[in-house]
Amino acid sequence: MDEGVKQLLLVGREHYANRDFEKAEEVLRQVLESDDRFADVHDMLGVICHSRGNFIQAERHFERALEINPAYTEAALNLAVTYNDRGKYEAAKQVFKRIKGSPTGKVEGLDPFARGKLANMHADLAQAYADAAMPHEAIGELEKAVNLCPQFADLQTKLGGLLRDVHNLPRAKEHYEAALAARPNFVPALLQLGVTLLAMGDAKGAEEKWHKVEGLEPDNTRAKMYLRMLAAGRSSPPSVV
Repeated sequence: MDEGVKQLLLVGREHYANRDFEKAEEVLRQVLESDDRFADVHDMLGVICHSRGNFIQAERHFERALEINPAYTEAALNLAVTYNDRGKYEAAKQVFKRIKGSPTGKVEGLDPFARGKLANMHADLAQAYADAAMPHEAIGELEKAVNLCPQFADLQTKLGGLLRDVHNLPRAKEHYEAALAARPNFVPALLQLGVTLLAMGDAKGAEEKWHKVEGLEPDNTRAKMYLRMLAAGRSSPPSVV
């Protein structure tokens, strides 16, 4: 490698690591003018473009990174995210097939960062299905997300909400409880578990959860409203905004 290119690479990578994208881009583009064969340079430039909302250019860089190194997991993840942002859901699915945790296709070998990215992409796709009034497809995507990252309380809570929407209260309860196992004071899960318990006829359990929310957030208006409702002797579950 030319000594000048080597120095540019060192400087560009350092700027990128420090999140100084403007300086990093200037140096990394100089590298490409001399040598277009560095997969990580294209990946870094793709991330920079993506951060600015330039998804088309980001896509080109990630695709080029994978042309150079088809086994570049980070670039594949970034490309899949970019395809998703551009509404290219089928293309994103195809990229998923290239991201393998082991030769058997399992995900156990994926590092936590990769797991998190994949889980959030499944969650985004689930939201798209939910917005299209396809709840069962949305549930399937969120199930994939929580299988990857069961410790993500927000994803467990979203899955619980979808399951409750299709009247599967026992499974909804399981996922709210899983969210609280991961984060015992996660207020959205506490609120929604209370709603679900009330719908299942357990008013005492619901009251307990909402009192806990009130203890954590004394000004939580929803918990106060639900508790007032119980005090007034209402028996039907409240609608959730």
